[in-house]
Amino acid sequence: MGGPRTVVVENADELTRAAADVVSDVIEENPEASVVAATGRTPMGLYAELAARREKGLHTAGITAFQLDEYLGLEPTDRRSLFGWMRRSFLLPLGIRAERAVRLPTEGDVEGSCGVFDAAIEGRGGLDLAILGLGPNGHLGFNEPPSGPDDPTRKVTLSPATVEANARYWGDVADVPTQAVTMGLHQLLAARTIVLIASGRGKRDVMHAVLEGPVAPEVPASFLQVTRAEVTVLVDRDAWGEG
Repeated sequence: MGGPRTVVVENADELTRAAADVVSDVIEENPEASVVAATGRTPMGLYAELAARREKGLHTAGITAFQLDEYLGLEPTDRRSLFGWMRRSFLLPLGIRAERAVRLPTEGDVEGSCGVFDAAIEGRGGLDLAILGLGPNGHLGFNEPPSGPDDPTRKVTLSPATVEANARYWGDVADVPTQAVTMGLHQLLAARTIVLIASGRGKRDVMHAVLEGPVAPEVPASFLQVTRAEVTVLVDRDAWGEG
């Protein structure tokens, strides 16, 4: 597709509107789209804007939502559940029923069940849209370095950088589980449309490594440079820098 399209905006409001425009276009073209939607702080404004657009006629209830990542070792009602966060911020505001949400496996034969999860994506013809944030070490989902484009959905051990970054959500580093399951880069990079959203000064160095550095497993998001997907990178001025 010629590489990612990068859009630099000045502030959070512009970031929200720009992301919502891209996502709304995909949903309007295919109201039954298969979508993976990241949690984390950055996309929350986007989801609120989509909910507002739903009130004005955007049809979102037909979406099938696939979970991007989840901690292991938690009870279903645990406050740290990433599916719970996805439910509160994305599924409920957009009117997506529970039966249209495909959860990652977290119990029993997780590795075997990951294959079933990937088969469910393939059964839908792949992902139509991936809404992603950017980890401090260049990860997408919990695809920690090194991760390559053929890596499937699987169990992972979180890096110290990811544990530290996630601590702001739960209180302390000790509150962050160190084991997780993540949708694989293979599935994410095969999405028809990918929207990567980044904000804040802390993402500046890794953002430029992703878009301008070598394509390598040490920066998993760098594979966005070479995927066949239509990739839009939306970044605020703090995360991009001057110029």
